Amino acid sequence: MTKTEEKTDSHLYNILDKGFVKLVDFMGGDARAVDSARVSFGSKSKGEEQDKRLIEYLLKHQHHTPFEHCVFQFHIKCPIFVARQWMRHRWGSYNEISARYSEVKEEFYIPEKFRLQDTLNKQSSVEGNSFDNEKLLKEYSASIDASFKTYKSLLDSGVAREMARMALPVSQYTQFYWSANARSLLNFLSLRMDEHAQLEIREYADAMAEIFKEKMPWTWEAFIKTTK
Repeated sequence: MTKTEEKTDSHLYNILDKGFVKLVDFMGGDARAVDSARVSFGSKSKGEEQDKRLIEYLLKHQHHTPFEHCVFQFHIKCPIFVARQWMRHRWGSYNEISARYSEVKEEFYIPEKFRLQDTLNKQSSVEGNSFDNEKLLKEYSASIDASFKTYKSLLDSGVAREMARMALPVSQYTQFYWSANARSLLNFLSLRMDEHAQLEIREYADAMAEIFKEKMPWTWEAFIKTTK
């Protein structure tokens, strides 16, 4: 897992330079998905092996509703540009910190290096060293510093927080709670762990995959098997 470190809390992962993903709460599990599927026939678990086969069958044939009865709640801290990609996934509930209600902290994403524009995939990037990375990072950091100074100056002048925030870039860190059922989370992971997803959001998806794997190991195993 690139640049992702696990803390003492097995459900808290440091992501990027200042972000994190933390599992706040969890309801359900593999057995809950099994029981939710078997209720159609008025029965429950038939033993581990048959239950595992049922989960694989459900995923393979896209019978996904039983997995909606298992719910993950996460606390996320990420750059705003990552959050906006995240919120494209509408099968979930969001509550985000508001810069209208509270003053923004001086927390911005500073990448270790810049990537090149991909000439084949116009929405993606590739590794490269055809520019002066150190020089560009200094320019980038100076721009962020200037924007935050402007933000603070606007506040000091009495400008409302809801307007002063307009001076800030999308590299600013935000925080939100996200609750999603297992079906929605698997959809998120299938898209955001893909090599075509932006590197920064892949960091978060990789960490959440580890959490999913721990909480619903049978479902994760079947998911990997049926999506190859």
